[in-house]
Amino acid sequence: MKKGVVLKSTGSWYLVKQEDGVEISCKIRGKLRLDGIKSTNPVSVGDIVLLDEENVIVDIEPRKNYIVRKSPNLSKQSHIIAANVDQAAIIVTINYPVTTTVFIDRFLTAAEAYRIPVSIIFNKTDRYNEEQLTELKELQDIYEKIGYLTYQISAKRDAEFNAIVELLKDKITVIAGHSGVGKSTLINRLQPGIDLKTTEISDSHQSGKHTTTFAEMHVLSFGGYIIDTPGIRGFGLYHVEKEEIYHFFRELFAISKNCKYNNCMHINEPGCAVKEAAQNGDVAISRYNSYLNLYIDDNGKYR
Repeated sequence: MKKGVVLKSTGSWYLVKQEDGVEISCKIRGKLRLDGIKSTNPVSVGDIVLLDEENVIVDIEPRKNYIVRKSPNLSKQSHIIAANVDQAAIIVTINYPVTTTVFIDRFLTAAEAYRIPVSIIFNKTDRYNEEQLTELKELQDIYEKIGYLTYQISAKRDAEFNAIVELLKDKITVIAGHSGVGKSTLINRLQPGIDLKTTEISDSHQSGKHTTTFAEMHVLSFGGYIIDTPGIRGFGLYHVEKEEIYHFFRELFAISKNCKYNNCMHINEPGCAVKEAAQNGDVAISRYNSYLNLYIDDNGKYR
């Protein structure tokens, strides 16, 4: 039996790097789909797989972690983006296009739930006006205050780029962000030769076209791997009860011990320390609103 790591998944074929470094195309054994895996993709990028003599994937080693989103085809099911990662980096832009705090917090919460450290990389900083730079600083303050590492980068400043190289070195890192924020440009600069497609964002909608169809793992010459993900919107918390969501907002969880009731959901209960902290500025109102957004179901009702 041979072993390898999945570098790319197209849904039917998988590019696997074997222990000897040779990359081969593989399929999965049909009944593997029925072995208790509740996502729409039984094998994901980053999985350690076992291969038979015909290069068919016959088993998957236990995952140390994974990160998921809603299935693009089946809204009630999850789709595993990547498995066995060391960290994640979310690429954020204040403009060109706008990255909302709800999107940032949804990603951070999903990563917290699956025990994946996250850094926040603010891109295109050379393009911002004074007002946008002020907003950038305010967002950095919010996230650094609760323990997240943040970085500023632009196409014009090499020192900032070097800091990203150090962040990624010898780690397996998921790179995420809205389409148009510069993920592909950043990856192409990190590892010349990958040549990912890049597109200009739409002037009318200030959004980018999706240039990545499937998640893919790329080897970094300075050590480590990066996993490029499609332009994704639907990060979700799967296998997490609604009562647990606030556990993955670091500052909300820390303050919740001061709530009057142990089962407080921090919505409209009396004596809620979390809601009070949001009202008096001890918790960023954007973070509290993101929590409410995650707590509300698709029908606009509290779940």
